Amino acid sequence: MDIVKGNMGWIEVVVGPMFSGKSEELIRRLRRAEFARQRVQIFKPAIDERYAADEIVSHSGLGIQSECVNKASEVMAKVQPRTEVVGIDEAQFLGDEIVDVCTQLANLGKRVIVAGLDTDYLGRPFEPMPRLLAMAEEITKLLAICVRCGNPAVHTQRLIESDELIVVGAQGAYEARCRRCFETNPALANAKKEGPQLIARSRAAGTAGK
Repeated sequence: MDIVKGNMGWIEVVVGPMFSGKSEELIRRLRRAEFARQRVQIFKPAIDERYAADEIVSHSGLGIQSECVNKASEVMAKVQPRTEVVGIDEAQFLGDEIVDVCTQLANLGKRVIVAGLDTDYLGRPFEPMPRLLAMAEEITKLLAICVRCGNPAVHTQRLIESDELIVVGAQGAYEARCRRCFETNPALANAKKEGPQLIARSRAAGTAGK
């Protein structure tokens, strides 16, 4: 972000698949703001308890204290008038209202830094992140590394069978995949992950049942 004159707020959005370093980048920016002695408040969805209930924690173990919220309107209610920087992790879990909340905060002169997934487990745009991207002054799209071929990964591969849009998990439930290696069928994706022996066992079981 270029130097901003006066009390002008703005929105920064960091997106990408899981394991791309979104939370780590969010934490880095928030710590820099704290080092600059700016007043910072940090929020994350209460549904995300993978590593800690009161911290944003990256997959690499980097953490920063945060407040839990169940919905976007709680962010607006909890932000103090003197707060200068607002950080929000996993924004895709907070619903469509998060777009209006971030816009209101920016209009109040606050710097809003948001991180989240831009696509879901089927590779579709993960609402409301596309709308938030359209409203942002600055966008950073990060890439992970495909665990199968080592190429840049843009997708989050779900390895467990579920039709639910939101299934909170980390390693073992998800992994990063490139466009070529990405599968929209979790069962097939997991079979490919485990290797030919699992596929052979599945076929054998199907034959035995006939």
